[in-house]
Amino acid sequence: MTSGFWQKTGKGLAKTRHFLSAGLGSIFKKKREIDQDTFDRLEALLIGADLGVEVTQVLLADLKASVERKEVGNLETLRDKLKTSLIEILKQVPVAPPIDESPIVTLFVGVNGVGKTTTIGKHAKRLCAEGKKVLLAAADTFRAGAGEQLSIWGQRAGAEVIRFPPGADPSAVVFDATSAAMARKVDHLLIDTAGRLQTKHNLMEELKKMTRVISKQIPNAPHEKILVLDATTGQNALSQAEHFQKAIGLTGIVLTKLDGTGRGGIVVPIVQKFSVPIIEIGVGESPEDLIPFDIENFVGALFEEENP
Repeated sequence: MTSGFWQKTGKGLAKTRHFLSAGLGSIFKKKREIDQDTFDRLEALLIGADLGVEVTQVLLADLKASVERKEVGNLETLRDKLKTSLIEILKQVPVAPPIDESPIVTLFVGVNGVGKTTTIGKHAKRLCAEGKKVLLAAADTFRAGAGEQLSIWGQRAGAEVIRFPPGADPSAVVFDATSAAMARKVDHLLIDTAGRLQTKHNLMEELKKMTRVISKQIPNAPHEKILVLDATTGQNALSQAEHFQKAIGLTGIVLTKLDGTGRGGIVVPIVQKFSVPIIEIGVGESPEDLIPFDIENFVGALFEEENP
């Protein structure tokens, strides 16, 4: 991972890093040995950073076992072990093989206000810059201005957009877009969908219908089903991931607005609970601030250590 990417991650995680660093500094400054009080303070700190109770208990159990085995004997090695344990949790998700099909169909889902359309636009811009032929589908026919917003991103990226009038059937948009993607021999079809509360059954059923429409035209598609989450929602992101996972099955998660929260630790319980990889994180407003998620880079930024 380049130093530029590390700097972006570090800047985006500044609030979370400050929270953790201040907490760890307070613990380690006041204590000279590892005891139960050390673990109690760590527990409160990790839960406060939104790692959640379950992940925190896993980490503490691992740290205590390392102390008992005398692998960890002081606060410095305890800190190092904490970083290693975090990396191990995040690496539990297997890496999916590259998709060797064309067009690659990606369905983007999520609740209102998470930055879904903007995320798609940034994806399109990057893919087009790599020389890929990209088609966008404006299947969010409910939100006023959604189609226009995606069209603006399409113009910026150099990607065509399939859109219908407001109120049209989203599955009809998806059908036409999939047909156009095959006819025009594009490399990527990126589909925007309406924001929907994860608890609204009829809207989740609509997503299932869209996936059926796509798969009838292209077997095994959509190849990617990406959930866009807002990091500032904290533990509520887990509920969103659970419902979307049950409805359509997820292949990846994009976590936006990490630069706006001190609780970036939510990344860890999401990965640990659902075994779905974080593929990208948003750490700013510009297209370049949507960056690939790198585990060592992320954990290093949390602890204010740059990767070599």
